[in-house]
Parts: sequence; C-alpha cells; structure tokens
Amino acid sequence: MEKLTLTPISRVEGEINLPGSKSLSNRALLLAALATGTTQVTNLLDSDDIRHMLNALKALGVKYELSDDKTVCVVEGIGGAFKVQNGLSLFLGNAGTAMRPLAAALCLKGEEKSQIILTGEPRMKERPIKHLVDALRQVGAEVQYLENEGYPPLAISNSGLQGGKVQIDGSISSQFLTALLMSAPLAESDMEIEIIGDLVSKPYIDITLSMMNDFGITVENRDYKTFLVKGKQGYVAPQGNYLVEGDASSASYFLASGAIKGKVKVTGIGKKSIQGDRLFADVLEKMGAKITWGEDFIQAEQSR
Repeated sequence: MEKLTLTPISRVEGEINLPGSKSLSNRALLLAALATGTTQVTNLLDSDDIRHMLNALKALGVKYELSDDKTVCVVEGIGGAFKVQNGLSLFLGNAGTAMRPLAAALCLKGEEKSQIILTGEPRMKERPIKHLVDALRQVGAEVQYLENEGYPPLAISNSGLQGGKVQIDGSISSQFLTALLMSAPLAESDMEIEIIGDLVSKPYIDITLSMMNDFGITVENRDYKTFLVKGKQGYVAPQGNYLVEGDASSASYFLASGAIKGKVKVTGIGKKSIQGDRLFADVLEKMGAKITWGEDFIQAEQSR
C-alpha cells in the first residue's frame, strides 16, 4: 500500500492565479454564442462542463477558436436563436451548467421548426429539471420528457418562447431561473417572471444579471420576487476581452491558509468581483486576519 506523508509547515506564502469559475465560464460562452459580434473569452476554465458546452455549441453551428491551453476562446456570435438541425442529439455528460441554460435557449424560435434531444450520463438523468420545464411550457415552449417525468433526456422544439407572465419555483436551484432569464430577452414579447417560494443562491442570480448587462441586456429586479425582461432584444458582444473571474469558492482555501500561517495573494478576483463567495475574505478579517483588496486580487495575511 502506498503512503502519502504530509508534514506540518510553519509558514505559507505565495501568489495563486485562480482558474476561471465553472458557472461563469459556461454563462459567458452561451451569451457570446447568442450575441451579435465576436467575443474573446479569457481565463476560461478547462473542465468537463466547459468541454460539453463547447461541443454542443459547435454542433449547433457556432464557430469558435480555442487556445492550446484551453483558457481563451474567441466566439463568433450567431446573433439570436440557434439554427438547429432536426433530430440532432447533444450529449452533455453530467454538466448541469450546460443542460439547464441550453434547455431554455433551444426553445427560442428558429427559422425552420426543428426538434433536438438533450441527454447525458446516467447521473444527469437523475438530476431534476421539472421546475425549469414547467416554466418554459408556461410561455409556449414545446418540451417533452423521453424517459422519466421531470428528468432528462429532453426533446425540445424551437417553436419559440411567447413571453408574458410565468411562475418558477426558486426554492430548489437558482440555475432554473438563470436559464429562463438568459433566454427571456430573445422571447417574442416581454416576460414577467414571478418567483414561487424563497429564492435560493441569490448571489448566483446577481452574477447572471451582471453578465447579461455586460452583453447589453438590463433586467428589472423587484426584490428577487419578480423579474421583468423586455422581449425581442439581442445580446451584443462586449468590447475587448471578456474576462471570466476566478472561482471565488476555490479562493477561500488559499486565503484561509494565508490568514493562519503567513501571506497569500490570489488573483482573478478582487473588490469588483460579482461572486458572493468573495465575502469569505471579510469573515477572515473579522477573525483578525489582515486583508488587502485590489482590483483583481485579494491578499490574506496572518495577524501579528
């Protein structure tokens, strides 16, 4: 039997460049694909979820160039709904950050009516999607379950999202609301989204709204109870590089080590970060650590 011996260290010091956030990476890729213009997405995470999203976008006709290290992707936006090949099947593995937003985006009205199948690994077929499908059907989407009610795989027709009033359960996952919000600007008319239950993970909704704004879309947020989105809009590629923030959740481990045993600086997130987990640094500061904030970094140092 092999053994790994870890010896205690007296001090931790250094600088860590955080890899891009998974949820932000896939949001950025989908928004760039739907936008008019070309977007250069930087600090992209290289992971299974992102690879499944990229493969799906390629199958849907989106052109992109991915750097050798897979952290920079130049996406040529299609300027609206996907041009879906009838009968196409997209395998998304266990990538929930691809399955849910794509399920909504593929409902958008195409030039020719087509049906597409979204499927994945056995584990994906155990992950609920009913709350999203129920909401999509309220605004005219044609979505069918191919195996078990409430779970992928799904058969989706690009018949369009009509807009109007829609209710969605926000108590299970914020990803359902995120998926609906990202597709709502391309609906046939304005959409009023009412949240049923207590909305979980509000910081992730803030991320979605901020990124939509980066691509030219403003959403009226009424205290996380109702969201108003104008229809018949279009996303526009932002000027310059679009930087995917580092994963703030991952930063917490390094910041904590610096607070306890030395000085650690993490780059990729900073005082303008849109991720709620950045506030972990404030917790460390209240516990006595010395915290320094920069535009794109946070440094945690042991109190003296």
